[in-house]
Amino acid sequence: MTTSRSALITKKESVGEVADAFLPLAAPWVGPDEKQEILQVLDSDWVTTGPRTRDFETAFREYIGCKEAVAVNSCTSALHLALSVLGVGADGAVFTSPFTFAATANAIVHQGAQPIFIDIRPDTYNLDPGKLRSYIGHECSWDAAKQILRVKESQRRVRAIIAVHYGGHPAEMEEIISLARRFQLSVVEDAAHALGASYRSTRVGALGDMACFSFYPTKNISTGEGGMLTTNDAALAQRARILTLHGISRDAWKRYGKDGSWQYDVEEAGYKYNMTDLAAALGIHQLKKLELFNARRAELAAFYTKELADLPLQLPTVLPTVQSAWHLYPVQILADEFARDGVIEALHKLNIGTSVHFIPLHLMTYYQKTFGFKRGDFPVAEKVFDRILSLPFFPRMQDEDAIRVVRSLREIFGHARLWRKAHTGEM
Repeated sequence: MTTSRSALITKKESVGEVADAFLPLAAPWVGPDEKQEILQVLDSDWVTTGPRTRDFETAFREYIGCKEAVAVNSCTSALHLALSVLGVGADGAVFTSPFTFAATANAIVHQGAQPIFIDIRPDTYNLDPGKLRSYIGHECSWDAAKQILRVKESQRRVRAIIAVHYGGHPAEMEEIISLARRFQLSVVEDAAHALGASYRSTRVGALGDMACFSFYPTKNISTGEGGMLTTNDAALAQRARILTLHGISRDAWKRYGKDGSWQYDVEEAGYKYNMTDLAAALGIHQLKKLELFNARRAELAAFYTKELADLPLQLPTVLPTVQSAWHLYPVQILADEFARDGVIEALHKLNIGTSVHFIPLHLMTYYQKTFGFKRGDFPVAEKVFDRILSLPFFPRMQDEDAIRVVRSLREIFGHARLWRKAHTGEM
């Protein structure tokens, strides 16, 4: 690995001692270009949605290779907007993964629709298309005359699939889109983790009907808070733009500028989801650095994969059909004598931060109370959750930081190499 990255933390003096500085799970990387752009925005007197937001949208659209990009204040807002403009409402239902952040399913609930969870693949942790096909075959009915798919139990019409690209690894979009087209469903990509990823040579964000990105500080690029909605459908994009600013008519953001007008109309009961020029100023320069950031993520991932190969861990899978954005580096603890929570605590004592991505949504109180989910409903997601943790992983990490994580894990597992040999017949 290279050591040409700016330092984030101090190096631990010796293995086994608690470091003076805490190594976080993730951290943003903002440089002088972003800071200078912020100052220029402040001097321009146009700090909310304005010309820089439009510049960021243009650059983002060109990077993804899609026709439209709508900047918003979060990926959560983008998900809500996507479902809204696609017509998902109170009579509807949406397929998605239980192994995701709450925002994915909350957006469905906010539209009055029913979230229908489909269990995940044990390797990529993405929605399993085979299980989706099985659910449709056994739990849904297809009205060929009306071209409507309904859930048998609730009689709700299934409107969409939200395909979550977990950890930066694209979901199996070919199979998902094939099912969607067969049953007249829209496909929304939850690409919060996947900026820069591609599936069969097409960038994430240009695969489904709409896609939603996150620019939260832990993501592959950051605007502090922010998100982007992409699509190839100009009509969907235009409606999303109107809903982003209270439902006010076209080009509402210009009404206080030189070319604007005080006259406007409220066409729909919209939301307050617009991105500011302050946030876009960060995004413009962060996007320019994305390839560098993701290359460093891939470099760190390769190091972890090589150096952790003999430990009792299930390491991330990358299928040959994809290029991962490497948003996370999740591992599963395979040795029964090591509890996941115990490993997290041991790393914490060594001043190394971790997290768990994710607690499956069907285990959350709200979803159990409201929809009757219970443990046992999605066994693959539950098995993965019980053993998984995410290691520190971000472009500003020094080589020494990654080495520190590996050495700390080796200390924790002790005789893990012997464990591996015993279980692979290499003794």
